[in-house]
Amino acid sequence: QVQVVESGGGLVQAGGSLRLSCTASERTFSSYAMGWFRQAPGKEREFVARIRKSGTTVYAASVKGRFRISRDNTKNTVYLQMNSLKPEDTAVYYCAAALQTSQLERDVGYDYWGQGTQVTVSS
Repeated sequence: QVQVVESGGGLVQAGGSLRLSCTASERTFSSYAMGWFRQAPGKEREFVARIRKSGTTVYAASVKGRFRISRDNTKNTVYLQMNSLKPEDTAVYYCAAALQTSQLERDVGYDYWGQGTQVTVSS
């Protein structure tokens, strides 16, 4: 069982930045694709960004150009740098890990999930 733990959430003003971190307990972390999703109150969970083991990335249109996903395989960690935050970015952010390589923009494509970290952007 892979343990996935997010950190770095908090309260920030609109226009500010936050960096989320996600650490996985798996020693073969480099073999996993990693993704970030978010869920706002009353809404379904939605895809934010993902990074394959090769390092290739994909972003949701709503965050492209503002968010950046990266990974450090030496630390078993994936990051989500969030800049120019907007109130509509407020949500619980989840990190997930996938061994397979399809449907990585959908939550069904992931095998392991963290508990989430709250991000609140005030206007």
